[in-house]
Amino acid sequence: MELDRKKIIVAITGASGGIYGIRLARALLALPVEVYLVVSSSGRQVMMHETGYESGMLETFLRASGAIFHEQAKLIEIPPDDFSAPIASGSFRQDGMVIAPCSMNTLAAIANGITDNLIHRAADVCLKERRPLILLPRETPLSLVHLKNMVRAAQAGAMILPPSPGFYHRPQTINDLVDGIVARALDHLGLAHDLSPRWGE
Repeated sequence: MELDRKKIIVAITGASGGIYGIRLARALLALPVEVYLVVSSSGRQVMMHETGYESGMLETFLRASGAIFHEQAKLIEIPPDDFSAPIASGSFRQDGMVIAPCSMNTLAAIANGITDNLIHRAADVCLKERRPLILLPRETPLSLVHLKNMVRAAQAGAMILPPSPGFYHRPQTINDLVDGIVARALDHLGLAHDLSPRWGE
């Protein structure tokens, strides 16, 4: 009998901040969750520059970096050009998608209904099926084009969650800052966690 575990799509695109997607994947895999991970070619290039990732399967990198997998967690890595993947179809039951980070190219594609890779298509599916789509746009400063694309994506149903960390919990490390953002994404996916203290705690 198949486990009734949540299915979450995580995409990493070619903006600075692949650490957000990596941390999110690690947090999800510590839970009884099925994670569908898609990384664009430019996303891999940026990760190789910013993190200890060199090449190959992300699962190997995650385990080597200390990720602890829940016994019921499952990681499925999918190439960004595989339109035959389950997440390309609205009939596939899943519980939401997070693009972390979301490049301005990816944002523009989503905002304008362009589906020329699996990340864009899976996001489009989330919008049309009214499933959670959380975008972590990573760019600064923002042009009027960027801002209008965020508005269009939000009007279509996406949540715009800029990786702009708070400081009320007095973070001591970069990981603390990253965890604060990832915690908000997990909140909006309806997943319990203890990544970051909440206001008043």
